[in-house]
Amino acid sequence: MQNTKDIDNQLQVGQVIEIDIEDVAFGGEGVGRYNDFVIFVPFVITGERVQVEITEIKKNFARAKLIKVINPSPYRVKPECRYFGECGGCQYQHISYDYQVILKKKQIKDLIQRIGGFKDLVVNDVIPCPKPYGYRNRIMVRSQWSKPLQRLAIGFLRYDNRLVVDIEECKIAEPEVSEGIKDVRANPPPRGGLKVVLRKFPKDWEVPKDSFFQNNFYALPHLVETVKRCVNKSAAKYLVDAYCGIGFFGIELASNVEKVVGVDVDVRAIKAAKKNAEMRGITNCEFIAGQVEDIIKEIFKTFDPSQTVLIMDPPRTGVKPEGLEFIKSQLPKQIIYVSCHPATLARDLKILCSDSKYQLVDITPIDMFPQTQHVECVADLRKII
Repeated sequence: MQNTKDIDNQLQVGQVIEIDIEDVAFGGEGVGRYNDFVIFVPFVITGERVQVEITEIKKNFARAKLIKVINPSPYRVKPECRYFGECGGCQYQHISYDYQVILKKKQIKDLIQRIGGFKDLVVNDVIPCPKPYGYRNRIMVRSQWSKPLQRLAIGFLRYDNRLVVDIEECKIAEPEVSEGIKDVRANPPPRGGLKVVLRKFPKDWEVPKDSFFQNNFYALPHLVETVKRCVNKSAAKYLVDAYCGIGFFGIELASNVEKVVGVDVDVRAIKAAKKNAEMRGITNCEFIAGQVEDIIKEIFKTFDPSQTVLIMDPPRTGVKPEGLEFIKSQLPKQIIYVSCHPATLARDLKILCSDSKYQLVDITPIDMFPQTQHVECVADLRKII
């Protein structure tokens, strides 16, 4: 049953209308209005006038699919991938890369202000990836029985549902990773519903099969340098690498501090971290397997918190509120929060800065995920003296 607001706006599923795109929200959907009623549309750019078809109507907004661009943006480009517009892996291939990084900066600033409540926020320019295509070193392809094809579809989920788009290549994957799709197609999984991970492992790093490593080797040096700059500014003596995985940040920053302790619940990753440090002749790093909160409590009995920087690189879901409150109770000199999800970052930063113990100095975004909605952020927080 349509509500009164829907009837007033005379919107119906299947209706074709023209709207102006006012913004592109985090997640990739353009925002337009029809009689002040918000409509979300994918694959559009701010400033464009477009013709769309209504596909879904909710109480406070509607969704639509793009039919035609009437007045295109000067930043609109031809996508490099033939599957773009169906495959859900990319959202921005229709936007010039120079403008993608401008767009992402605005989205980050909006999210941090709206969710985090930070009004006078410094968001630095997004550091672009030197290789906007062919950069992903890890992809996951899915198998699903396709009635139209009468065989398994091998590929990625569509942008608008849970069906698998049958693909032969991925333009944002490293070429040798993309080539692996052909092998999967030649030797498909025995049934639908199975996933196959294709991965190129980093040179000179020990990484267990299922352990995390950043998915973009080309932008990774920018991420490391950004974190190093933050650490050097605080001149801390000790470093705690929470959610350390295979020890990447702790090892890269070992020469900048006197002592490093890395913590992660992944036992295999901790074993790899110890080996990675040993291979490099690094002797001031210690890696401990266990829950971050439990181990950190013991670490701060040894490390002077006023001389310690805490690096957090948690999963996309962020850190639990009780974990953030515990971290605040330890009062490390500096917290560097590395996040691939600005919305959860904003939520967690709000908790960390809620009682004026910490000040958010700035956020530096690094585009580890060109052509997609995602972006890596490095937030620098300092204890207020």
